[in-house]
Amino acid sequence: MDVAALSDLRNTRRLVIKVGSALLVQDGAPRAEWLATLAAEIAELRRSTEIIVVSSGAIALGAAKLGLARGGRGSLADAQAAASVGQVELARLWADALGAHTITAAQMLVTLGDLEDRRRYLNASATLARLLEAGAVPVVNENDSVATEEIRFGDNDRLAARVAQAAGADAVLLLSDVDGLYDRDPREAGATLVEQVTGVTPEIIAMAGGESASGLGSGGMLAKLQAARIAERAGIALAIVNGTHAAPIGRALDAGVGTLFLPQSDASARKAWLGGRLAPAGVLSVDAGCVAALDRGASVLAAGLTAVEGEFGRGDLVALHGPQGERLGQGLCEYTAAECRAILGLREEQQLAQLGYAPRAAVVHRDHMVRT
Repeated sequence: MDVAALSDLRNTRRLVIKVGSALLVQDGAPRAEWLATLAAEIAELRRSTEIIVVSSGAIALGAAKLGLARGGRGSLADAQAAASVGQVELARLWADALGAHTITAAQMLVTLGDLEDRRRYLNASATLARLLEAGAVPVVNENDSVATEEIRFGDNDRLAARVAQAAGADAVLLLSDVDGLYDRDPREAGATLVEQVTGVTPEIIAMAGGESASGLGSGGMLAKLQAARIAERAGIALAIVNGTHAAPIGRALDAGVGTLFLPQSDASARKAWLGGRLAPAGVLSVDAGCVAALDRGASVLAAGLTAVEGEFGRGDLVALHGPQGERLGQGLCEYTAAECRAILGLREEQQLAQLGYAPRAAVVHRDHMVRT
């Protein structure tokens, strides 16, 4: 599906809609009337488009019921407890809202590991496909009741992009509390809405502010740009629109108000999965000669390694950094961290004596690597 404008999102084959906490919850209570208008829009879209929802709100809802301070985000234990209670309420809200249009809602809770591990990723993909085939609307959320700071997405913007990959979606629609990406802080005079982005470059990243405007959610504009980068690498369009109004999708698409990030890659499913993974086990730094070779499509060789960080095993995901610490990409390492340190900077003929066995073709093979 070729997405060239916001209005094209109505005609996509499969669309992921992300709903933020600030949209769904106000002063600890669900915005039921607003959700009813969104559910009506989802019902209308489903005439031609398969819909997956990624919904925040569990922690905010649970914190209100438990009477927890700071919206349930005062500590990890508070957030986990709030999520446990809030997931029940969140599932009920979506079941009732979609059920009013005779649509079956399906709750699907995932953790970072479910989409980082290849086998679990494929299982999640199969579940999403079967739910859609059965006519249900999957409502996905991070399982914050068990996730910790070290093993979590941390925001549902990036989760939505990863779910779109797993589901083979054409587009992601992030409903936010702002109109889209501005060229500077939107509170500043003269700030201009960026209507279309072709590639999330460092210049685009520099436009992002810090936290979410509401303080309820965990993802600000930077998280949304990270989600856009994941999506664009997988050949998926992503849009940010203002969801605070009633019937927000139609309002944004009819007026064409929002930011559309165009897909930039048509990578294989495996490379798209690799590019979207968020938790490298370590870092390999390389010299300028290796960077030049990578630019020509080569693999990472031991001779180009300058430093190794972290502890990882063979087959683990590692980040690749250049001489100035710049991120070059990521890939699956053919050696353990200890082996990488042993052959650091060595040419092929020197590696045999150091390892005690014939070296592999590469440290990170180009077929198992994606560039930033």
